[in-house]
Amino acid sequence: MKLTVVGCSGSFPSADSACSSYLVEADGFRLLLDMGNGALGELQRHIGLYDLDAIFLSHLHADHCIDMCAYFVARYYRHEGGRCAPIPVYGPEGTEQRLTTAYADTPSASSMSEVFDFHTVKPGAFDIGPFSVRTEKVCHPVEAYGIRVEHGDRSLTYSGDTGVCEALDELAADTDLFLCEAAFTHGKENIPALHLNGREAGETARRAGARRLVLTHIPPWTDPQVNLADARAAFTGPTELAVPGLSYEL
Repeated sequence: MKLTVVGCSGSFPSADSACSSYLVEADGFRLLLDMGNGALGELQRHIGLYDLDAIFLSHLHADHCIDMCAYFVARYYRHEGGRCAPIPVYGPEGTEQRLTTAYADTPSASSMSEVFDFHTVKPGAFDIGPFSVRTEKVCHPVEAYGIRVEHGDRSLTYSGDTGVCEALDELAADTDLFLCEAAFTHGKENIPALHLNGREAGETARRAGARRLVLTHIPPWTDPQVNLADARAAFTGPTELAVPGLSYEL
């Protein structure tokens, strides 16, 4: 299983990174976790525009899903080869309506579903291609999900956006790589049920017994080195910052 960071900026793109988007590959199957602002352009540095096999959207905030509108254009109005067949899209209830509203001028109310095969995510376990996945509802102002992706005996857990919650601890239990948001700075922002800070990300990884922690979704106004130091103070395992273009073999 291979994980590639397509974009990792929180809230809006930075000068160096698109917003949240992560490519997971195994057995020739390509699953994208989130497609935030700027992600579609960056994705084409790694794979062809039509090479995705499935998409998972953790929640419907723009910095995690808005480039789906651009991807709709690419798939619906494809000039060479005709319109693309529908690709599976897993997201919270209302994903199709949210994207249709965001685009605002689709040819019909059902145009999104002509190129996206929408599946509503709820807490549970299911398969996406060769991956066994488990989703749990996490702590955020909108319906949001963390996801655990397993292939063979290896596992990757992605927090999505969340505050501290037991569901995330359980999802990340003994995971090989924990891709965890750390949007807030310890001692600066204190808004419960919204985001984690670096220290809380490290504490979550420690409680879960994760083997490796990668911090992501750090906004441009936050000093990532502070969050990294805070996470390392709480978690003694390998800990680093997500970097656009960086890949991990699991």
